[in-house]
Amino acid sequence: MMQLNKPFRTITLSIIGAFILAIMPLPDWIIEFRPDWVALVLIYWIIAVPDKIGLTAAWFAGLFLDVSYGTLMGQHAIGMVLIAYVIQLQQQRLRVASLLQQAIVIFFLLLLKQLLTLWVDGMLGRAPESWLYFMPTITSTLLWPWTYLILKDIQGKFSVSKPYQYR
Repeated sequence: MMQLNKPFRTITLSIIGAFILAIMPLPDWIIEFRPDWVALVLIYWIIAVPDKIGLTAAWFAGLFLDVSYGTLMGQHAIGMVLIAYVIQLQQQRLRVASLLQQAIVIFFLLLLKQLLTLWVDGMLGRAPESWLYFMPTITSTLLWPWTYLILKDIQGKFSVSKPYQYR
């Protein structure tokens, strides 16, 4: 049987936890406010350990979201890859940015993903009629500092990577 190393196992379990939070049933009144947990966790791991997670993981995570939500295949996958690509390009800048600065960048990336999803839904005739469609972007942005701190603690406890060394 294939033995997974500890860092890969930790990253995989955190992404699975994000998927569980993403598809967990919620009351109707709060469902529009559900954060984009999978995107937040992927963003953290791409910033923290870009050599272990990247575009491929984002593509498969997006495809799994498409299957889970019953959306057009590739709709979330393209959005996740777009986010992962930009995060990879800006990874070193984001590492040294404050949590507020990171949250602002994440807000615009998640908004871009939401707009891409809205565009596809509009072309399919399934566009939402409420402004609440954009609430996941806002709640995700507000939850970024806590997500960051929790995953940073997990990263340290399970020795996912060596601390970043400035030169």
